[in-house]
Amino acid sequence: MSSQMFTKIVTVLVTTSLTCAALSADVAVTKDGARLIGTVKKVDDGKVVLGTSYAGDVSIKQSEVESLTVVKPLVVRLEGGTTMQGTVTTSASGQIAIAGKNGTISTTVDKIATTWSTGGADPAIAARQRKWAYETSLDIRGKNGKREQLGTTAALKAVLKGNKDKLQFLVSYNRQENNGTKSVDKFRAEVDYTNNFKGQMSWYMRNEGGFDRVKDIGHYNVSAVGVAYDFIKNSTQRLTGRSGILFRYENYKKSLLPDMKSVRLEYGLKHTYQWKTMKLSNSLKVVPLLDDLANYRVVHDSFFEMPSKTAKWTLHVGLLNDYASKPVRSTKGMNTTYYTRVVLKWD
Repeated sequence: MSSQMFTKIVTVLVTTSLTCAALSADVAVTKDGARLIGTVKKVDDGKVVLGTSYAGDVSIKQSEVESLTVVKPLVVRLEGGTTMQGTVTTSASGQIAIAGKNGTISTTVDKIATTWSTGGADPAIAARQRKWAYETSLDIRGKNGKREQLGTTAALKAVLKGNKDKLQFLVSYNRQENNGTKSVDKFRAEVDYTNNFKGQMSWYMRNEGGFDRVKDIGHYNVSAVGVAYDFIKNSTQRLTGRSGILFRYENYKKSLLPDMKSVRLEYGLKHTYQWKTMKLSNSLKVVPLLDDLANYRVVHDSFFEMPSKTAKWTLHVGLLNDYASKPVRSTKGMNTTYYTRVVLKWD
């Protein structure tokens, strides 16, 4: 066999294999002539997402796609609300045809509102559904000033997320010792509800209760309501501010002090930044007395969240500062705690 004949055979085989691959794959052709081959994962939010073996998931602006061919059946919903399951092909005139069991619909790429896989959930319905997410954690505490401080905090958090609202439950118990003397022994339970009623604006209400045996608080209760604003909200970072008013009640178990009832202001700021494999969270809360602004409490918490080999487990390494401008009796004004937190998350 001559080298020329061998070259022709190889060319035919390569061309045939590429043609077969193209016929068994989805194809998106852009207005500038680019031909992208892969698997159409979805058309949604003005984008065509194409899974490829050479570049991972490729996102293309839907307005730039001239033709679309989808080999395997999928569910297509058009802008007018018409929904049909079938394959998608494009004619020479640029019209796409959705071929299903009951016939064919002709339209254009820009008229597709969304798509999803057969047997899958409608994205519009899934977005409105509420979903619980759970988290349990255990802290290993470090030092406080020059004194050795050992202790643990066990916590359980549950979050219910909807399209516009978020409901969060938190239960935690914290016990610490300084040189054999109990320095912290408190329980806390909190319910926090947030409703995003317009754009970046939300309103919230929360209720917190528990006890603090070291501070002789038999039980306490905090009720708060206010507004929140998202200064930054994207896939990488989020910055949210809160401002509200709260009522706090404390009952002292052993001392002769009268029960404490106070109205306070509440200001909070929370920021999170997400890298590829790590997350940084910072929060700051200032709570002054309404009738004595010089009497206030400041709580600051910062931690790094690092994933483990198992996606459900993460490690938090952080710093917590709790300052009271007028501490009660013999308690300190400033408490600083270093902690390492092991967190398990599941749905």
